[in-house]
Amino acid sequence: MKETTRIIGFKNYSMCLRDAVGDFTKQLINNLFDVNHCTESGQETKAKFLKILERLSVENGEDLWNVFEASFITIRGKLDLDAIAAEKNDPAAKSLEEIYLAYPGFYAIAVYRLSHQLLKQEIPILPRMISEFAHGVTGVEIHPGAEIGASFHIDHGTGIVIGESAIIKDEVQIFQGVTLGGIKVKKSLASTKRHPTIESGVVIYANATILGGDVVIGKNSVIGANVCITESVPENSVVTVQAENNIFQKK
Repeated sequence: MKETTRIIGFKNYSMCLRDAVGDFTKQLINNLFDVNHCTESGQETKAKFLKILERLSVENGEDLWNVFEASFITIRGKLDLDAIAAEKNDPAAKSLEEIYLAYPGFYAIAVYRLSHQLLKQEIPILPRMISEFAHGVTGVEIHPGAEIGASFHIDHGTGIVIGESAIIKDEVQIFQGVTLGGIKVKKSLASTKRHPTIESGVVIYANATILGGDVVIGKNSVIGANVCITESVPENSVVTVQAENNIFQKK
């Protein structure tokens, strides 16, 4: 009975904390692109951050916030390059403003870059909670441990999964349903590189699956839709699946 009460209490505590992290993430994204983010709104964001760390029993909250806040300029610079890549690659994009305000793939990248910074600062739990909040909002799952370069573009992001040890170089474009995952799911492999490396200039089309930590997709390659890859691909390659469409006229 005592154990049941403890579990119920923890679940209630967790749900409240998840709500707090969601509110913090939304306000953080809004302030990230505000040059006056240290205004009253920015101070509210800081207060939420410190409160969350307190609830996670993390010390030195002020120092951690100062380092995190100092990273905003660099993160904003990377996101500007991501937005420019989206406008360049997506023929439906009408302006950079549209990318910033209406593209779920860009939102997912923004949250990833923030959660990745928090992970580098060795803050427990919070980076994953932030990334899972974005996952719920956008349908894009990017582990904060992944390494993603500049000018990254996600087009029609729903269903994308990017694993913890994935490496994505500069100017990569991926479409909906892409999985960058591991072949074997074993706890003993947690500290190894389990997810693929995508070199610069690669385009990966819808529902492609690339599995394995030793797999490298060479630069400037194109991975077609519905392809499943478990071995490395040389640079400047095009990988497709031969599919037959049977078209006939109704009587």
